[in-house]
Amino acid sequence: MIYNKVIKRIIDIVSSSLLLLFFAVPCFFIAIAIKIDSRGPIFADVPERIGQFGKKFKMFKFRSMIENAHVLLRTDRRFKSLYQRYKKESYKLKNDPRVTRVGKFIRKHSLDEIPQLLNVLLGEMSLVGPRAYYPDELENQQKNHPHTRIFVKEVLVVKPGITGLWQVTGRSEIHFDKRIAIDADYVHNVSLGKDMLIILKTPLIMITGKGAI
Repeated sequence: MIYNKVIKRIIDIVSSSLLLLFFAVPCFFIAIAIKIDSRGPIFADVPERIGQFGKKFKMFKFRSMIENAHVLLRTDRRFKSLYQRYKKESYKLKNDPRVTRVGKFIRKHSLDEIPQLLNVLLGEMSLVGPRAYYPDELENQQKNHPHTRIFVKEVLVVKPGITGLWQVTGRSEIHFDKRIAIDADYVHNVSLGKDMLIILKTPLIMITGKGAI
């Protein structure tokens, strides 16, 4: 399909370049706020994600949690019960104690995801696409929901996106089994019109923070 192979990539390159210029000043102040608010790097220190065809890549995100939060959740005894709840709640947590003060704000309005525009320029992501999962998240969720394996195979055929159909449908309020089904439906019916509609809906979701955790 010419849209998927050519037009979508052109739109990604042009749009992400313009958006990086547009968000340059806000990103500067977000970076300062992160450094003042808590110890640690500006970008999130998280493991690689699963991209197109199962290839792993480093996703750029502003840090919204305490330093080394991803590893601490899985190894620190203080977070043992929190990790169990994390897995039970489809790898999303409400009232996560690891989230910083600045982190709560930038997560609510999806400002932590702006650096992913760099991943789009690098060809690792697209503006619109399925969620990019952690390897252990994808493995464990398929064990919990065996019927979703076929959806996962379909979703991994395309690049993950900064925004997508499930994000503008319900964001973190949607659990894995429904989320991956929505993403598979997007892959089956991807088109310029659908992508433009998702992109147009995304700013309202960012402003209102609806469905964010």
